[in-house]
Amino acid sequence: MTAPPPRKPAEHVERALCVLAHPDDVDFGSAGTVATWTAAGTDVTYCIVTDGDAGGFDETPREQMGPLRQEEQRAAAAAVGVTDVRFLGYPDGRLELTLGLRRDISRVIRQVRPQRVLTSSPERWYERVAASHPDHMTVGESTLRAVYPDARNAFAFPELLADEGLEAWTVDEVWLGASPRADHAVDVTDVVELKFAALKSHVTQISHVEDLEAFVTGWMAQTARRFDLPDGRLAEAFHVVHTT
Repeated sequence: MTAPPPRKPAEHVERALCVLAHPDDVDFGSAGTVATWTAAGTDVTYCIVTDGDAGGFDETPREQMGPLRQEEQRAAAAAVGVTDVRFLGYPDGRLELTLGLRRDISRVIRQVRPQRVLTSSPERWYERVAASHPDHMTVGESTLRAVYPDARNAFAFPELLADEGLEAWTVDEVWLGASPRADHAVDVTDVVELKFAALKSHVTQISHVEDLEAFVTGWMAQTARRFDLPDGRLAEAFHVVHTT
């Protein structure tokens, strides 16, 4: 019996939700992809679980870092056409897989009602261990659990419906970034300047990095080669999970 061909992602969706742990996570891994979505008319919302208050490489007082990074993320989002940026306010570096986090992500899913959710992979990538920050993996797993079964099950977290009027919602596909089993690449060559503009908004995180554009370009060129794109192209890669 011949196996069916692998399912491809939807060519276009009306709404997409990106759920990431820290300000700048979406921009390093996915800002080019997001730029292609917004250019095609998709409404994109960012849900950032922490304020990134444990980040930074200078003498900025800790109490100022969270608000600064929120503003940086809003500026980065605007660079790729995203205006709806939400922060859940969890502590940076201390995320755990809890029912509360699942509920809070489920709430945003039911509010936004996206056909597509982008998040980080819950799997550790041993060849790129820096991509597997514990917060990233926790958010990826929490988001997958929120997508299935929580957000689509009217009887999960019943207070979301009873108290907030948020009806169940089924997300069709999830895109996992920084995954060791990526199976889909997005050519971002034509929007790479927008990605760089987004990244450069994160001044507290990248001001110490020499030649950021060269570093990120090399990274994306390697991804493009891995997926057999033509020479000179740049790509971001994801593991696409179909949930229906």
